[in-house]
Amino acid sequence: MDFIFMLTRQDRTISDCLELFRLVRPLGLKHVGFKDVGVPPATLAALNQAIQASGATSYMEVVSTTPETCLNSARVAAELGVDCLLGGTDVAAVQEILAGSKLRTFPFPGFPRGHPTKLAGTPNDVEAHCRAFVDKGCAGADLLAYRATEADPLALIRAAKKGLGSKRLIVAGSIAAKAQIKAIAEAGADAFTIGSAVFDGSYAPDMGALASQLAAVQADCAAVAA
Repeated sequence: MDFIFMLTRQDRTISDCLELFRLVRPLGLKHVGFKDVGVPPATLAALNQAIQASGATSYMEVVSTTPETCLNSARVAAELGVDCLLGGTDVAAVQEILAGSKLRTFPFPGFPRGHPTKLAGTPNDVEAHCRAFVDKGCAGADLLAYRATEADPLALIRAAKKGLGSKRLIVAGSIAAKAQIKAIAEAGADAFTIGSAVFDGSYAPDMGALASQLAAVQADCAAVAA
């Protein structure tokens, strides 16, 4: 299972993302992402370039809250040349925008609402949405399992994986402990994101440095995979 480090806090890209990425680059992170809000597009462009230059896969997650801003974020992702676009719900419109691009899409199953985002929907909803994503040629899904308002997070993960089959399931949002990493791996997740929990020090409370927090996540991820 892959760890995607998000240079984000409270669902926004952090303002000093470029400086912090330079500091943690020696850790050899293979998957690094950011949100579509929090810093100007020029900063996102520089960040995406730095991530890809390091040899990592880049991810941009959509947290815009209106249909038009979500589609504009897809346009930004195409312009930036990110590797993967996470989130959004209007698959057909996004695919039209990204036509001819190699960018891989991972829409939100269920019914995301607000900012910071919460997720409504049942396991049946999530499974049906994921099956539709596969039919439409998406690379997988971005599931806000631990933001769920009416279902058990692990039940949603199992449902999403059932709907996706061999496609990739990314679990995003509010992951802050090794026990969660282990649980989502056992439920079928292929990757997970963490941002806020390393920036506020809650992932490894006995450690202070950002690099130490990230190293703890990497070690726990490796232990779960062993």
